[in-house]
Amino acid sequence: MYLFLYLPLVVVVAYSFNQSRLGAEWTGFTLHWYQVLFADAEMMRAAWNSLVIGLVASVSATVFGTLAGLALHKFRLRLLPVLIVTPLAIPDILWGVSLLVFFVLLNLTLGMLSVILAHVAFCISYVAVVIRARLSGMDESLVEAARDLGATAWGSFRFVTLPLMAPGIIAGALLAFTMSIDDFVITFFTAGVGTTTLPLKIYTMIKVTVTPEINAVSTLLMVLTMLLVLAIARLSPQIPSGKP
Repeated sequence: MYLFLYLPLVVVVAYSFNQSRLGAEWTGFTLHWYQVLFADAEMMRAAWNSLVIGLVASVSATVFGTLAGLALHKFRLRLLPVLIVTPLAIPDILWGVSLLVFFVLLNLTLGMLSVILAHVAFCISYVAVVIRARLSGMDESLVEAARDLGATAWGSFRFVTLPLMAPGIIAGALLAFTMSIDDFVITFFTAGVGTTTLPLKIYTMIKVTVTPEINAVSTLLMVLTMLLVLAIARLSPQIPSGKP
């Protein structure tokens, strides 16, 4: 099963170093296609757009998602979990169409701003779920001890809760960035003319043919995603409730 899942990825990585332009057979090792990639102005512009959108969307979604995660943990409201979790189950194509209609109703010109707003909207739920999981494993007696020692509600949050939440906040931000930079469907519906992200650029190129340049950019995107996933996995484990 793992061979079936990962063998195509290995082939993409291997053929990004293939001398042959057609990729039908292995003709030798080369770094030429990475040089072509970094010399492609349109590809670099698309990568820059993806980076800007990912950073802005992840920071914004982390702020709102952290507040939502705190609300989920603190207030036992039946409707709130549904509102937070439902966006995770909604198909991307439905997200894209609904956001497109919403932006048209607002008379908002499609472009970088619309893509950022769309990415913030669907990334908030991912951050909120990570924060809630982090808080559910936190020892509440630490907060109670701080309050017993004279700390205010803000003081106990700032010096106890927030430091314990920090790994979850970072993991949520990394997850939001990963989801944003890899997104295609929602971006396809909400990006205006002249706004191209890396997934959109790859899709445009692959409609003609799969060139080694596409393999090269896919390899770099794959490496970035895997590094972020490993970082998320390292930061996501729940806080043990053992004694200090």
